[in-house]
Amino acid sequence: MRTLVLACVAALSTFAQGSLVEGKKDSPVRVIIYEDLQCPDCADFRVMLDQKLLPKYGAKVAFIHRDFPLAKHAWARPASIASRYIQGVSEEKASQFRRETMAALRTIKAEMFQDWLRTFCTKNGLDAARAIAALNDPALAALVQKDFEDGVARGIARTPTALVNGEPFIETFTVEQISAGIDAALKENGIQ
Repeated sequence: MRTLVLACVAALSTFAQGSLVEGKKDSPVRVIIYEDLQCPDCADFRVMLDQKLLPKYGAKVAFIHRDFPLAKHAWARPASIASRYIQGVSEEKASQFRRETMAALRTIKAEMFQDWLRTFCTKNGLDAARAIAALNDPALAALVQKDFEDGVARGIARTPTALVNGEPFIETFTVEQISAGIDAALKENGIQ
């Protein structure tokens, strides 16, 4: 039975090869977001994204999530791996997982992360046993590590860091600041 579960997890992990994208996936204007799912500043940015940026720019801009779990956060890496597994099942549920995880980050403890994941899966019609097994999937872990290494190669050190067509917005920035960057990128690409 364990072999069957691991085979299913490995098969599903192949679907999660790309980054999670919200908004207009094929837009030439791209906001690449390096985030840590246990980071309070990332949680604040997630609220900004949901309340301000996606409603205003979602039809024109690709918001691309990249995993950048910091070593100081005990459950950030498992959360990123879980998100990759969920993405292989449903991109919508992966966005929801990221949103709900960041909203609850102050109440989640490392020793209870798997319980939190199990509850999320059960509540959202996902197979909790497969999600828990996926935490040990080397292919999913490699995807998270690839994002992290890509970020390091780009000079990313703090989260969140959002790159608006390459222009960095680091850690604590206002909606007005990042909106100005997005507006300039849209204008540069002839998008109204």
